[in-house]
Amino acid sequence: MSALALSVLLSLVSAVAYAGGAIVQEQVAVSSPDRQYAPLRRPSWWAAVALNGLGGLLHVVALACGPLSLVQPLGALTIVVALPMAALFVRRKAGATAWRGAIMATIGLAGLLSLVGTADAQSLDTAQRVAVAFVTAVAVVTLMIAGRAAHRHPAVRSMLLATAAGIAFGMSSVFTKTVAVDWTGGVSSADVPSLAVIGVLATAGMLLSQASYRDAGLAAPLATLTVVNPVVAAAVGITMFGETFRYGTTGTALALSCGVVAAGGLILLTTERIARTEQEALPVRESGPEPLPVPAPADELPAGLSGQPVAALPEALFVPSPVPAPVPQGVYESAGPGDPPHSYGPFHDGPYVPLPVLDRSRERVRS
Repeated sequence: MSALALSVLLSLVSAVAYAGGAIVQEQVAVSSPDRQYAPLRRPSWWAAVALNGLGGLLHVVALACGPLSLVQPLGALTIVVALPMAALFVRRKAGATAWRGAIMATIGLAGLLSLVGTADAQSLDTAQRVAVAFVTAVAVVTLMIAGRAAHRHPAVRSMLLATAAGIAFGMSSVFTKTVAVDWTGGVSSADVPSLAVIGVLATAGMLLSQASYRDAGLAAPLATLTVVNPVVAAAVGITMFGETFRYGTTGTALALSCGVVAAGGLILLTTERIARTEQEALPVRESGPEPLPVPAPADELPAGLSGQPVAALPEALFVPSPVPAPVPQGVYESAGPGDPPHSYGPFHDGPYVPLPVLDRSRERVRS
């Protein structure tokens, strides 16, 4: 097997390992809602850590075997691989909007990474490392505070925490590259602080990514983390390591277009998750008649109503009622047994008018 084919295979296996770790993290977040960041007593969480570590190791080996322009875009396949894996293993199917967002984010990220050129190996001096570490810490803490403030909106909180995790992972890659460049000239004790920063950022990224899967599903946090991580590393490489986009101005325009496509995919994933959260929050109305309202007891009445005295009723109340008109005496006394009954009831609230009585006796006329 050639080195190019090996790098492609390792990149694909790395994407599958990252996707598996994300699925396990999401399941741990669902089953452990009381532990937001680090459910250390859950063996499945440590399995997710191992899968993420395996994915990172395979990605590094793939970079050593193949070109950066091929390996880095293949890492974006994590988003697309995770959705069918979640549907297969945990019965978590994604909607059409989530699929469109995931595909847009993958295409945009792959195009952006393929346009980033290479440059000579450079390192950061001490002042630059301190400045980068300080800016990274401020950005991560700010996003964590914003995510805590948005606790009533799980989708927004998830995106903020996933962005913070992506920044932490991306900057750990920057410090890893710096230490790797320094080690080409020999191992030095001056790199110990950089190694400590790498450990802190990697741990923070893992904990923040775990928290981002809480009440937010799988697609939106994973896509945000997968996009932000390499974009932050590429931005630092362009600004501080002398890297540029390929094809000059045309490549820069294409890279910006790819960035817009990736951002559009993330927006689709976020809005789809917000809509699903709002739909799940709606109460389910059962069929059947509505229950009658139950009056509240006196101790639950609003303040100012329970203590008011009730007005006493007067002793004598005048209640109007219809009074029938008197029936004249001797009007119906001549009625015989064969005559129809007469109505003695007057019209309501009106004068009494006796009904006409027809004489049904027949007289025989003789000619």
